[in-house]
Amino acid sequence: MRTVSFPRGRQRLHAMPTSAGYEVRQNEVYDWDGRKRGQIPFTVLQHTISGSGRLRYQNRNYRLQAGDTFLLLVPHNHRYWLEKNERWEYFWISMHGEETLRIHKMVLALAGPVLKLQPSTIDHLADCSLRLVKGATTPGVASAIAYEAAMALYDDVFGSPAFAAEQSAMQPVIDHINANLDKPLPVGELAEIVGLSRAHFSRSFAESEGVPPAEYVLQQRLQRAAKLLTKGDFLPVKEVSIMCGFDDPNYFAKVFRRVYGITPTEFRTTGMYASIGKMK
Repeated sequence: MRTVSFPRGRQRLHAMPTSAGYEVRQNEVYDWDGRKRGQIPFTVLQHTISGSGRLRYQNRNYRLQAGDTFLLLVPHNHRYWLEKNERWEYFWISMHGEETLRIHKMVLALAGPVLKLQPSTIDHLADCSLRLVKGATTPGVASAIAYEAAMALYDDVFGSPAFAAEQSAMQPVIDHINANLDKPLPVGELAEIVGLSRAHFSRSFAESEGVPPAEYVLQQRLQRAAKLLTKGDFLPVKEVSIMCGFDDPNYFAKVFRRVYGITPTEFRTTGMYASIGKMK
């Protein structure tokens, strides 16, 4: 294994490994608590080659076996450990950096902490881990390898046929939402478009789009409101509110301020349309 530690300066890199390696643990103390590893955010990507390990993620228990890969964010409510009399062979890459965290949070939101990756992806990640251990001699080289590993994981999860099919299945719902933002859009009505129960639809939609349907609708309403406030400056704020599905202008102003940090009127006055990408 190798711990990667380079001097920190003003030029922070958006993807940076902190450690990488290969280990075999057998009948010994091996126990990591995600709440007791400091407050600086980083991720752990670890693949089981053989044997087995245990993971408790929030309130769910997993037994990790050969072929399983886990992805964890630290700090977080999880714990992974080796049971007595068991053996665990694995390789891992730990990473931090703004872009790495963003990508890995997307993966966690869609797929959860335990992944079944393609063999070619596992080989690619193993190669990245090996290169970090043997040849990452500069910050730039180490960052490039970490980013490569993050992109390999991204391609496996978001480029899979199953994910593409799920996205395609939700497209009629997305089209309906975009065409009817000025009208009520209850989740039950959206579920009927694709012929699913409300509970099944909510799960499938969140997996496809990364947020629950009601949150997605709210985001789309606010994005339309931001455009109208900037480009349709002849429209009163109250009318913008109604056009975006908010019957109560006071509630519209409250939600808009919570997301953008300023009122709709201030947003229009300051021309802060560029902040549309900073939705919380």
